[in-house]
Amino acid sequence: MHSTETEELVEVVLPGKVEPEGLRIRRGAVPAPGPGQVVIRMEATGVSFAEQQMRRGKYFDQPPFPFVPGYDLVGTVAATGEGVTPALTGTRVAAMVKIGGWASHVVVDAADAVPVPDGVDADRAETMVVNGITAWQMLHRTARVRAGQTVLVLGANGGVGSVLVQLARATGARVIGTASARHHQVLRDRGVTPVDHHTENIAARVRELAPGGVDAVFDHVGGPGIVDSWRLLAPGGTLVAYGTASTRDDEGSKQLPVLKLLARVWLWNALPNRRRARFYNIWAGRRNEARFRARLRADLTQVFEALRRGDITAQVAARLPLTEAAEALRLAESGTVAGKVVLHA
Repeated sequence: MHSTETEELVEVVLPGKVEPEGLRIRRGAVPAPGPGQVVIRMEATGVSFAEQQMRRGKYFDQPPFPFVPGYDLVGTVAATGEGVTPALTGTRVAAMVKIGGWASHVVVDAADAVPVPDGVDADRAETMVVNGITAWQMLHRTARVRAGQTVLVLGANGGVGSVLVQLARATGARVIGTASARHHQVLRDRGVTPVDHHTENIAARVRELAPGGVDAVFDHVGGPGIVDSWRLLAPGGTLVAYGTASTRDDEGSKQLPVLKLLARVWLWNALPNRRRARFYNIWAGRRNEARFRARLRADLTQVFEALRRGDITAQVAARLPLTEAAEALRLAESGTVAGKVVLHA
């Protein structure tokens, strides 16, 4: 086992429902890997919508406070445990962990570490882990979008949305995307028809652009607007709901908005119609561990290859030290940046 004894663990702790300034920095000994595990020396970890919800106590299945947030990370293998080939040491890998990524060193099962191809740096790879897997699986596994189809992406400039529109265009689909006006030129440059969700009636504008309806809608907003997303579908179309961003600042139960959405999806699918609704959860299927891991590895590998080929581009909004996580979180929540805010050790 490669040694990390001379290094120090630095991690960010979310102590409770706090403003970003309430995050704490904790230092200690670097953990040792157990059997089948590796220690990843973090090079880049991201600030996603999940962490924004977690600090409000609003993420659907977050653990009790206090805990170390951080949904995903990219880094190099610093130590290997029993049963893991020592040849992995020094390899750049990516991992999706849900919590624990905001740390200088992270222990993961070796089976969850996905190699990052040569030519893809840590920051760019980081923007594609949870966002890229989510976009790829929703597009290709859930909606099964094909060339020539028309799709609507809400929040087309967001972390998942920006990857989704690029993957959809690479597939040969026509893409309509909602975003603020300041992001429209970037969307046009990517071959996307933009709709301003602040000044335009989204449903009316999409009906103008696609009178027969769209083949897929990707909706992270949830709330009452999900009804419009359903009604915009063409016969045979698929609504993919994957969030409840509209309830971000609401008080009350963190489960209730998701349960309401799930109930609506169930009801729509129970009705006799030619459309379908799906609630996408990146962790679905985890009970079959081997299948889940194989699918995740295959899909993330496809995303990294698309990034390496130039089919998609990574947007790094800002890069800050791990110890400035509070500033990074506030920046990500400000809505003023395009792309993903990345933390580094």
